[in-house]
Amino acid sequence: MIARILGGLLLTLAADISASSGTASGALTQAMAQGERVFRNQCQGCHSLEPGVHIAGPSLHGVVGRNAGAVADFEYSAPLQQAQLVWTPESLDRFLTAPDDFLPGTRMVFWGLDEDSRHQLIDYLEQIGKR
Repeated sequence: MIARILGGLLLTLAADISASSGTASGALTQAMAQGERVFRNQCQGCHSLEPGVHIAGPSLHGVVGRNAGAVADFEYSAPLQQAQLVWTPESLDRFLTAPDDFLPGTRMVFWGLDEDSRHQLIDYLEQIGKR
């Protein structure tokens, strides 16, 4: 009986591992898909992920760790040009909660994201920036 239970548990474990491509990358892949979905639905109308490709807003490629207002070939609002901050996950989280409250006077027309969406997006941008 114990062998049957253990055998069943091993089969379940093997199926779980197989479903996640044999590694912990399954969770990362799912998290990336969630972040990509937030980006597509909330950001890509104004931002690109391609380096140097700007739309209404600057490219977000490599934004995590970058100084605010620092992309050379994009014309930022004065508040962003003068901001003395680095886009860390924490500063992006605060900005994406309510951009105009965090940095009044920016040209970004955006009302903010809920907490889960912010974290998914920031994780996604962080991973994309490493590619």
